Amino acid sequence: MIATFNKPEYFINRELSWLEFNARVLEEAADPKQPLLERLRFLCIFSSNLDEFFEIRVAGIKQQIENGSEEQSADGLTPLQVFEGIEKRTHELVEKQYKIWNEEIKPALKKNGIFLCTHNELTESELEWCKTYFDKEIFPVLTPLAVDSSHPFPQLVNKCLNLILTLKRPNASHMHNFGIVQIPRILPRLITLPGSNSKSGFRFILLSDLVINFLDTLFPGDEIQDVNSFRITRNSELYIDEEEAENLLQTVEEELKKRNRGNAVRLEIESTCPKELEEILLKALHLDHRDSYRNPDPLNFLHLLPICNHEGFPHLRDRPWTPVIPSELSGKPNLFEVIRKTDVLLHHPYESFGIIVDFLQKAAIDPSVLGIRMTLYRTSGDSPIVHALIRAAQNGKQVTALVEIKARFDEENNIQWARRMEEAGVHVLYGIVGLKTHCKMLEIIRRDPDQIRLYVHLATGNYHPSTARLYTDLSLLTTNEEITKEVATLFNILTGLSRFHGIEKLIVSPFNMASRLKEMIQREINNAKEGKKARIIAKLNALVDEDIIQHLYAASSAGVKIDLIVRGICCLRPGIPQVSENIRVISIVGRFLEHSRIFYFENGGNPEYYSGSADWMQRNFYRRIEIIFPIEHPKLKEKVQEILEAYLADNIKARELLPNGIYRRIKPEKEPFQAQLYFREKARKEQLIQSKGREGMEIPIKAVQPLAMENQNQSFL
Repeated sequence: MIATFNKPEYFINRELSWLEFNARVLEEAADPKQPLLERLRFLCIFSSNLDEFFEIRVAGIKQQIENGSEEQSADGLTPLQVFEGIEKRTHELVEKQYKIWNEEIKPALKKNGIFLCTHNELTESELEWCKTYFDKEIFPVLTPLAVDSSHPFPQLVNKCLNLILTLKRPNASHMHNFGIVQIPRILPRLITLPGSNSKSGFRFILLSDLVINFLDTLFPGDEIQDVNSFRITRNSELYIDEEEAENLLQTVEEELKKRNRGNAVRLEIESTCPKELEEILLKALHLDHRDSYRNPDPLNFLHLLPICNHEGFPHLRDRPWTPVIPSELSGKPNLFEVIRKTDVLLHHPYESFGIIVDFLQKAAIDPSVLGIRMTLYRTSGDSPIVHALIRAAQNGKQVTALVEIKARFDEENNIQWARRMEEAGVHVLYGIVGLKTHCKMLEIIRRDPDQIRLYVHLATGNYHPSTARLYTDLSLLTTNEEITKEVATLFNILTGLSRFHGIEKLIVSPFNMASRLKEMIQREINNAKEGKKARIIAKLNALVDEDIIQHLYAASSAGVKIDLIVRGICCLRPGIPQVSENIRVISIVGRFLEHSRIFYFENGGNPEYYSGSADWMQRNFYRRIEIIFPIEHPKLKEKVQEILEAYLADNIKARELLPNGIYRRIKPEKEPFQAQLYFREKARKEQLIQSKGREGMEIPIKAVQPLAMENQNQSFL
């Protein structure tokens, strides 16, 4: 039955779907109803996303092409066809990005007293100041590199901005020589010029532009005929054979040293750069014209991010959001007592992640706590989470941390924390060979007056206090004996490499997640055929797995109504007659990054709710340790139901996926409604009720009206 849904036209290409997600990010930058600096921030996010896409995904596709692979993906495209599609769509999006910058955002910045100056626009006094700054702060760390017959093209660092100079040397045998100056990352990329203030305006200059004005000091005696900026993106994937690695931590460290030296996959160069110079760069980098992107300044929008965070422009940004403490946890109660009585479900960033941090910090000094075990996939630079584990170990508690040192782009950070924890007496493990430990779980073993009890935290997001203020996630705190026992069993499996058995409440990959999900989808199919209630709602970051998609097609064909809230990649094609006409797919891109995973199965009128760390992708099902956990308390089910209904009702930030693979904004047919704004308003009302000492009240979705003080299209609050 399932095999009948495997036609190529039923699938959307993964890479092209990701580009459409980044296009939705760019739409936020294009929205004039957004605060100005939030629009600029989305331009920066778009560029950052694109960098990582080329570093990992495009690099992999180029390797397939070089190896002569013509293997087709589920949508029927070969690697070469995918690359051609990426090239075409990326050029379209980047062109749109610069149009938004040059025609809308940059002029609007000037109107608001924010000036990004070039070296030609500096006043005499600014030039004098820049010369002093250059001589004292910049010149000592610059290294001019010649490129000629005796100096080969240098190995330039990944994503670093470079200047290439066309030089004319006296008495040289060649008409032209070249020099390269790499703009050092150790220096601030955006410099505030003297005299900037809120009254006269703020004037900035990019470090690269400032350097251009004084390049003659680096190449004395040469005539600089032309200067052009360029930037190289390199393959940044780590290639590790874990089975052959005697010391995984050391092997990862060695691979990290190669990351900045991987093969080039993209060249970004100024649009005014002469063609002959572009040819020289492409040849030196072993690239061709398909890998070249000719753009105006700035080549790297991330250098403008300090403007978005500048303290001088609060009126041009979203109002700061402060997460709240839910009513059941207000007044600083003993969290151990609260969790013993009832499960607690937190919705971040509307409800504070600080509750989890505080819980762990108190556990670290609580004499009744015997041990702590947790997984760490990503955490912040100066992590209070890690500091709490270290303190717990120093206090004599048995502390175990499963640190994922292969978490992409956080490898170095995690290695440093792993070493610090080991030095403090924490038992640090690196998971199972061939699998990434991506699940988010914390177990605290405590001797209560009546018995030794396990307190467990399971979540959709990382133990990262910084991103917890920017990402939407769910956290479950529980002492449910069935769940805590299974969490303890899973920790034993991960630390002792024992066999997987005896777990029923939790759904765990790579052991039983794919099979359990397919069983639950099949149950909805059977219920629909028997005339029972049947429905599926899934909120995810990505939907890629072909087998799961085919099961969803089978469910749709059987009459199961399916709502999918997929932030990023979606390879399922909705709206195909007799295949997916009962499937609706929406994507929400807003102020906060949608990161929570939530799953609802109607189950014939006895609904089941789940949440967890896994998207519906092959890597999550078969190459990672992931957990999906049930939400069983009636009040918590109501909370999750309200969350899902709010997302499905969004008609401001939601886009609907059409059968042709294109997303369109949903036009409000009723009152404008924005889920993220609703959650913020609800949290704020609850906080207001607490502060006035009144009893809480339910705020149904239908009762929420557009706020007079805030535009529903904006991300204010």
